[in-house]
Amino acid sequence: MNLLAVLPQGLEEAGSVELKNLGATSVSSSRGSVRCKVDLACFYRLHLQARLPFRFLREISQFPCINQESLYTGVQNAFDWSKWLKPSTSFRVDVTGKTGDLNHSHFTALQVKNALVDLQRSIWGKRSDINLHCPALCIHLHLFSGYGILSLDTSATSLHRRGYRAAMGIAPLKENIAAGLIKLSNWNDSLTLLDPFCGSATFLLEAASISRGIASGLNREFLFQTWPDFDKSLWINERSIAKTLFLPQKKLPRIVGYEENLQIANQAKDNILSAGLNKDIEIISADFTKIRFPQLPGVIVCNPPYGKRIGKFNDLKTLYQEFGQFLKEYASGWDLWLLNGNAKLSNFLGMKCSRRFPVSNGGIDCRWLHYKIH
Repeated sequence: MNLLAVLPQGLEEAGSVELKNLGATSVSSSRGSVRCKVDLACFYRLHLQARLPFRFLREISQFPCINQESLYTGVQNAFDWSKWLKPSTSFRVDVTGKTGDLNHSHFTALQVKNALVDLQRSIWGKRSDINLHCPALCIHLHLFSGYGILSLDTSATSLHRRGYRAAMGIAPLKENIAAGLIKLSNWNDSLTLLDPFCGSATFLLEAASISRGIASGLNREFLFQTWPDFDKSLWINERSIAKTLFLPQKKLPRIVGYEENLQIANQAKDNILSAGLNKDIEIISADFTKIRFPQLPGVIVCNPPYGKRIGKFNDLKTLYQEFGQFLKEYASGWDLWLLNGNAKLSNFLGMKCSRRFPVSNGGIDCRWLHYKIH
């Protein structure tokens, strides 16, 4: 089957590697997404183990579409709706893109809904309910260049939510973005990992989960589990394989976060406890100047404030200057990876960046910056 993974912008290459490693073929990327081919076992495996996608869309049809009439007919003829969308099945329609006369997503979604409920009435004399929050079937239409691609969303909510983070800091980093940035850093679990501005501890939680082999989708329910072609035995087999990846006896390096706001530090501890990683991650309620670095170099990852949601520029300028000076004095030999949404602020670190990766964080154009501290 054809599958589209929706990804954070900037993590398409990392996402492609992840999907290939899990068995996807014909992998190709475009801005914010990766398209691939999968069999049913791989389809289930991706949902259990892939950490980077926001969502997966299973393509079911592609048809010419330039106006209301071609959309209506195309949707009705796109699929065996009598098998997949009975009146007892609630649904939702999401639309992206535009083409021809179809340039308003709400209007287009309404036309898709009308085509489907009219078809239902012609078959059964009744129709499904619309459920925007918890639909049984989530239908996605993407319009482009005179065509429509109709897909089924495999989850009604974003896959970045792992379920461990009930408590969040002021400007939390999404879990899938944190996982992708950890992978880009090439950190391995022989090295100490330290976050001096840890907030709700998302970097540390994702790093520890990856090292422990915790499959990101094991505790989630998916819409495809009620689809007509759901293969329960194959799903159970893939779940069993995913469970074997967990390494409870593995010795991890020190993974530690510093957070000067006591309330947020306590929220981080709650998240870590919820994830079952309280023996692997240490949270210290203190600012970065209290860090005592181990003798052997390790990796620093952080998402300090950059003035978009938190902090005033002059205060942040001083913070970056002091942080850079502190690292040069006490962390020589370490690697620093810093997520930054304000190039003016990163200049105040007083260090030369060796690598940079563009990435979108909550709609903010950011850079994942690598510094070798000397």
